[in-house]
Amino acid sequence: MSEPLFVRFWGTRGSIPTPGHKTRRYGGNTSCVEIRLGDMLFVCDGGTGLRELGLDLIQRGRPRLEAHLFFSHMHWDHIQGFPFFVPAYAPSSDLYVYEVAAGEDRVQRLLHGQMRSEYFPVTFADLGARILGRHFEAGRIGIGPMTVRCLEQTHPGRSFAYSFELDGRKVVYATDSELDFLIQNRDAADRDPEALRRLPDELVAFVADADLLIADGQYTEEEYPKKVGWGHARANTVADLARQAGVKQCALFHHDPMHSDELVDDKVRLAKERLERAANDCIVFGAREGLEIKIG
Repeated sequence: MSEPLFVRFWGTRGSIPTPGHKTRRYGGNTSCVEIRLGDMLFVCDGGTGLRELGLDLIQRGRPRLEAHLFFSHMHWDHIQGFPFFVPAYAPSSDLYVYEVAAGEDRVQRLLHGQMRSEYFPVTFADLGARILGRHFEAGRIGIGPMTVRCLEQTHPGRSFAYSFELDGRKVVYATDSELDFLIQNRDAADRDPEALRRLPDELVAFVADADLLIADGQYTEEEYPKKVGWGHARANTVADLARQAGVKQCALFHHDPMHSDELVDDKVRLAKERLERAANDCIVFGAREGLEIKIG
């Protein structure tokens, strides 16, 4: 059997960093997830957690870094760690930045933009690493033995989910997606809170049989009606997606900046209970900084 995949959370918060005693367990850094296969490094999003990952990579003593960077989208909380990613300043580093379609340069252009002198004292041109653009073709790209797929999501300014697949194993990173906009039996789901919220076949197929789904479950049932159109999902709707797609483990991600550890605990508990009532054995948990999961 091939080498195991390791998934580690470096930033799990949404919108803005929230350091402090109320967020100590789940963490206050914004979105960043590491997926590791042997010496191959895949990074999902570059929020403030990317700074912590960079420092850790230096401590690992790797003489040369090659990293593959996938950005769900370019809102501040998903890119603001990039200027503080120490390996980006090392001439020995090769950083591959992925665009979702041939001919696009949006990711690199906006990474450049946030390092203009109006926003940051060091320019993109001052980075020592080789930063190279790569493009998906028809929603798919092969990187060594890994197949990576992308799927557009519902979020202001566009957002993309990524699926990492290898030898029957699968990790899906799907943050900043307003799943509740996509519910196909909305009237029935509104009448009966226990009804399964049916989501589109294309999305279910993209997530299907994932060993780990990392998904934006920012809102509670009570919060969402005041946040419609903001681009994030109810945790219970994520649980229903995991149920329909046959997911083995589901990490609720992109915790609201107003949520303390105790509020995240409550959100996770309610999602677990929803799946238990449906006799579904998917393991649901709250993503927290420092947690590492071995797959395979």
